[in-house]
Amino acid sequence: MKSHPISCRCGTVRGHVARPDAALRLVCYCRDCQAFARYLGPPPGMLDAMNGTEILAVRPSDVSFTQGQDRLACMSLSDKGLLRWYASCCRSPMGSTPRDPRESHLGLVHSCLEADEARRADVFGPVRMRVNTQAANGRPEKNAVLTFAAALAGHLGGLLWRRLSGSYRANPFFGPDGAPIAQPQVVLAEQREALRQGG
Repeated sequence: MKSHPISCRCGTVRGHVARPDAALRLVCYCRDCQAFARYLGPPPGMLDAMNGTEILAVRPSDVSFTQGQDRLACMSLSDKGLLRWYASCCRSPMGSTPRDPRESHLGLVHSCLEADEARRADVFGPVRMRVNTQAANGRPEKNAVLTFAAALAGHLGGLLWRRLSGSYRANPFFGPDGAPIAQPQVVLAEQREALRQGG
């Protein structure tokens, strides 16, 4: 299957994700994803009606940027938290990564995929996991147990293989020295709690 485009809202940051058929589509309702959306501010579009964020879990090596990589910025809700990446030009959410690139995971936010829900389902398949549902604004659809277990096992197996094989080093969000390509901006504890509570 051919690659799928990635773009920020204004088009300054562009790229593509390869092997879309290998991606894992999920929705996360955690308060930290909600806080990230509030940190970026309007226009809306990252959160759904239940305050969930649709995420595409992919291998970082499957993502390439063709322009605007220098406009990527990142923030974190704590000094040990995920790095949450966005386009500084228009504050479009792009995705999140662990701080340690050896944990070779990238969660792309759906709004950078240039596709509506029907198109995402066609390209990336159905939503296979719904996580942190206790923080949802409502009652999300429950996970199908076997589908959830198979998706989780496959994803964790991929993480382990990339670490053991050394393929984790191919990551557009980190330099050859393992440092993130942008200095993380860590929010203060008071701001973090306000963002988590909707302030």
